[in-house]
Amino acid sequence: MAGPLAGIRVLDIATFVAAPFCGTILGEFGAEVIKIEQPGEGDSLRRFGTMTEAGDTLVWLSEARNKKSVTLDLRTPEGADLFRKLVARSDVVLENFRPGTLEKWGLGYDALAAINPTLVMLRVSAYGQTGPMRDKPGFARIAHAFSGLAYLSGEPGRPPVVPGSTSLADYMSGLFGAVGVLIALRHAEQTGEGQSIDIGLYESIFRVLDELAPAFARSGYQRERMGPDTVNIVPHSHYETRDGAWVALACSNDRMWERLTKAMGRPELAQDPRYARPKARDDHRSEVNALVAAWVGSLDAVEVLKACEANEAPVSKLLSIADIFENAQYAARGNLRTIMDPRIGPLTVPGPLPHMSRTPPELHSAGPALGSANVEILGELLGLTTDALTDLKHRGVI
Repeated sequence: MAGPLAGIRVLDIATFVAAPFCGTILGEFGAEVIKIEQPGEGDSLRRFGTMTEAGDTLVWLSEARNKKSVTLDLRTPEGADLFRKLVARSDVVLENFRPGTLEKWGLGYDALAAINPTLVMLRVSAYGQTGPMRDKPGFARIAHAFSGLAYLSGEPGRPPVVPGSTSLADYMSGLFGAVGVLIALRHAEQTGEGQSIDIGLYESIFRVLDELAPAFARSGYQRERMGPDTVNIVPHSHYETRDGAWVALACSNDRMWERLTKAMGRPELAQDPRYARPKARDDHRSEVNALVAAWVGSLDAVEVLKACEANEAPVSKLLSIADIFENAQYAARGNLRTIMDPRIGPLTVPGPLPHMSRTPPELHSAGPALGSANVEILGELLGLTTDALTDLKHRGVI
């Protein structure tokens, strides 16, 4: 592959989404990402989601894009030895086993760094490699709960709900992981020293909860569920239109509020002392929301959008996935990309990010069939013969 990360070899021995998503991002910018999976069954992500005629799920086909699949049982002496040989020829290892698992197999960071001193290892686990909870299992849903996000999700006085994607913490951890890997690769380039990167799933969510922590530390304020509303800012919520659609309005400062009042045909509200400043609007939250809800509810969605857009007031209809597939902005930005998969044909997936002016990301293949790169990687790269590969497969090592 061409791309700014061409020449970087990544060994992805992780499962599901978190650490593997880091590999997906790196692969979209040219890194060679080798997905190492358990022989016979492969990554659990292959069975998580909607199954296809390929025998793998849509989640796998989308999120294991641009990767090469190699089967290798790291728990066997021969499998571990082959992995060490790959490590000697690679730059990055991605893993998300429970802390101590790789060490038990003789494949911890210190052991691998002895083979390859410039090695970068991303380690994603439920609670990180340290602390009293390091050994506990966890998934994204648990991370949402532990981070404080799930507590905030839902209507006041009602049960907490799933905060959108059930895999949000996985994706966020993969993003932070990709940043860490790129920083570590730069450091290794400058110094010849590799390093390990340690991320707890909950940490990636906790890090992005705006002023939740400083507000509590400073005044003891504990935010509760607010439904679609936002702390300190109003109107900054979702409102139902006359024809039953929902729109999002954002008024994060006085200028946006002034624009919205003009769209509403009520410019005097921007000068009303009860609503003129952010603190005043927050103090009169129910009144402001009622005014906006009444206006939105008196119009069809297309009329609300037209009025807001004419006055440059930030607005969007809450889009369903069906809306997204018909949306001109998504089309113009290439946010939906269709690739041909040899097993199922055309497959539409979210486009790679970020957009780059000189080194754009590439999407050339969907998630691979299990073990489809065994000959290329174990045979051509490591030099195993056809007979050796056959024997290893027969004994369950690959």
